[in-house]
Amino acid sequence: MLARLSIRDIVLIDRLDVDFDAGLSVMTGETGAGKSIVLDAVSLALGGRGDGGLVREGEAQGQVTAVFDLALDHPARAILKAQDIDDDGDLILRRVQARDGRTRAFVNDQPVSAQALRTLGATLVEIHGQHDDRALVDTAAHRALLDGYGGLGPEAAAVSLAWRRRREAEKALAEHAARVEAARREADYLRHASEELRALGAEVGEEQDLAGRRSAMMRAEKAAEDLNEAFDAVAGGSSPVTTIANAIRRLERRAASSPELVEPAIKALDAALLALDEGEAHLKAAIEATAFDPRELERIEERLFALRAASRKYDRPADDLAALAAKFFADLADLDAGEERLIALDADARAAAEAYAAAAGALSAARRTAAGRLDAAVMAELPDLKLERARFMTEIVSDGGGAGPDGIDRVEFWVQTNPGTRAGPLAKIASGGELSRFMLALKVALADRGSAPTLVFDEIDTGVGGAVADAIGARLARLARTVQVLSVTHAPQVAARAGRHFLISKAQPEGETRVATRVEALDAPARREEIARMLAGASVTEEARAAAARLLDGAA
Repeated sequence: MLARLSIRDIVLIDRLDVDFDAGLSVMTGETGAGKSIVLDAVSLALGGRGDGGLVREGEAQGQVTAVFDLALDHPARAILKAQDIDDDGDLILRRVQARDGRTRAFVNDQPVSAQALRTLGATLVEIHGQHDDRALVDTAAHRALLDGYGGLGPEAAAVSLAWRRRREAEKALAEHAARVEAARREADYLRHASEELRALGAEVGEEQDLAGRRSAMMRAEKAAEDLNEAFDAVAGGSSPVTTIANAIRRLERRAASSPELVEPAIKALDAALLALDEGEAHLKAAIEATAFDPRELERIEERLFALRAASRKYDRPADDLAALAAKFFADLADLDAGEERLIALDADARAAAEAYAAAAGALSAARRTAAGRLDAAVMAELPDLKLERARFMTEIVSDGGGAGPDGIDRVEFWVQTNPGTRAGPLAKIASGGELSRFMLALKVALADRGSAPTLVFDEIDTGVGGAVADAIGARLARLARTVQVLSVTHAPQVAARAGRHFLISKAQPEGETRVATRVEALDAPARREEIARMLAGASVTEEARAAAARLLDGAA
């Protein structure tokens, strides 16, 4: 419920703090005292349209703060959590209105957009008057109100879930059908490409490995010629080994006669022969290492050519050809299995559509049953509200072509104000006074179902009096048993039913040149005097006071 309202520098209000209680509270006062200003301030705090003209003359900005005491499971707390706003304790809405027209909004001291504030405010307060019955104008709200009255929340949730599943099944069917159709258009190309890549059998890293082996073979081929020439020089026909060996033998025959001259040369020539033998062995090993099969080089080059040709053809690196082959194979598999899968998905979509149709049909039937009960409940309230010749009806139009997450029904509240007149939508047929009384009857029938925790009624008793005003007061009091009700009224019969009575008046504070609106909570004597004024007018008589006392006693 709305626990506290603080207003600073809004129109005629300089500083105002009002604490509210549960139940029915009324606000009364002379015309022009500022009752509408208080409601404008409440609307501003709830995210209503801002206007620089709301700022009190001579001030740069105005401000409205509304404090709400909410149950832990109230929908507003879910909205707060979704926006990462602290929801512990009271909920505090604050709106700052600048004279240049700009506004700032805060929830629990955290800045939010005006739209976010408006969304939150819609769950907290409903403001109803002769020309501001938003819940009665919006046909989507009519459907929600009917579902709330009939306790059809679970059925509506089941329809929403069935709708989502239907859409998901239809989406899966459409996407798979598109893939199958695309594969069907490319079937010949896919088969040719898949077979070509399968035959190629490319492997990741194969191109790099083959290129490395080919490069090594080509380097070896160039080195082999020089190695063979070197080997021929060391061990071939022109080898110096035989000549050196013969020279050593001749020198050895002279060694006995001239050892000091021959032996160093013999030793050096022996070392040369050993070095030549070692060089021959190294050259032989190198030649063997460079040996390769020219046919192997040819096979490598052919394989490289095939890989690179496929790479160019399919515009893919050679390492990606294996993955491309797998994709083509999968696409062909999709095509081959596509019809079977398509049939299964089509069956799923049909089943989902049938499940939705069954759930929506059941909800529609339940809505019609609930509509009959709601119509009867509202009709029972109309005679006492001087609408005994009127009829209230819940018009339900069911259209499978207009199916959606809320079902197949378009729900709208219709009325017939007099026998023989044309029935039509409530907001178009009923006059201002009738509209407010129809709305009150509907709210009483709905009680705490589908309602915000705080209801504000702005002069819905205008133009009526006597028994009708008393009937309005009685119904506001009944509503106040389940929700908080605030009513701006000119009817003493309504005021007498309230649990708290606030008097709104204008005064000129001492030392000020500007008047200011004041709100005063009345005690019992002051309340009797105010109701007497409402009965008698400017001159309050003892008879009026006695009548006020009787009203208060009768409402107790």
